[in-house]
Amino acid sequence: MGQTRIPCLLMRGGTSKAACFLGRDLPEQPELRDQVLLAAMGSPDSRQIDGIGGADSLTSKVAIISLSQRPDADVDYLFAQVVVDEPRVDYGQNCGNVLSAVGPFSIERGLVAARGEVTAVRIYMENTGQIAVAHVRTRDGAVDYAGDVRIDGVPGTGAPVIIQFQDIAGSSCGALLPTGSPRDEFDGVEVTCIDNGMPVVLIRADALACSGYESPQQLDADSYLKRRLESIRLQAGHAMNLGDVHQRNVPKMCLISPAVSGGALNTRTFIPHRCHTSIGVFGAVSVATACTIARTVASDIAVVHLSDQMRLSIEHPTGEFTVETSLQQGQFAGCGLVRTSRLIFDGAICIPQSLWSK
Repeated sequence: MGQTRIPCLLMRGGTSKAACFLGRDLPEQPELRDQVLLAAMGSPDSRQIDGIGGADSLTSKVAIISLSQRPDADVDYLFAQVVVDEPRVDYGQNCGNVLSAVGPFSIERGLVAARGEVTAVRIYMENTGQIAVAHVRTRDGAVDYAGDVRIDGVPGTGAPVIIQFQDIAGSSCGALLPTGSPRDEFDGVEVTCIDNGMPVVLIRADALACSGYESPQQLDADSYLKRRLESIRLQAGHAMNLGDVHQRNVPKMCLISPAVSGGALNTRTFIPHRCHTSIGVFGAVSVATACTIARTVASDIAVVHLSDQMRLSIEHPTGEFTVETSLQQGQFAGCGLVRTSRLIFDGAICIPQSLWSK
């Protein structure tokens, strides 16, 4: 048999790369859709040699975008994390980096018309039920990708995509502090469990006999550390209302230590078992939020000057991630960030017709 061709844009969003599809071009049945996405990415295989995945969780991502029927959104965005070496697709989280490609994709595919020099795209994030607004630079009716904004983890520069979030606190766990406390203890280790767009468990690095400044490769090679982190993660999953997280990518585990380059805090994040070379968008938002809350494990060591509007620099192995936060009467009120994106490839993914013949 031949192959089925599925229209696709391959796009970089922030520090991630994703295959971006119109929802109508994929199977409606969820189980079949997952099989199609696994085939497109080449999973399960550590090299993803038979698909377009890049053998890394950061490049094995999918965005499924549809015209929204909601009055408060222009498009609906479903994020899918295609696991590299398992036959599994995870929908249990958002991806804020890939989110920065959703606005440009929506304009490229004609779901949203370009309007003036900056086009606002209202995005409903299906995974967690929240709204984000992406402000995309446009020129002559098309997306303008060229610019002078640089983000750590991406070579070169690009046009800014400014993303503002609305009501993302507790998006996965039901509350900003899902356990009801700024501190909890698992296996004798103090942690902070927080969810401001991404469920994260913060642990001081020195509580696990680390400096917090090790390279991702060093941390990945520490099997004892990873066993301890997984034990804590499984317990925290239940405490954060996530249930059994053996087969889930959340919560993320984040080792924290004092900043070394003028930021608010230094981080090493696991997603969930491999140390991230940077930090995810929503992960950075959750960490930054923890820095502003009294009695968290982060508040002891974070450098923060509380005000109604703040920019908090979250340091990571390859640079920093700046989160803009706002407070009202001392309580977290909202956040925003700046990313870049780029259209890499416009074409069709080919999968075996024996799997799906549309």
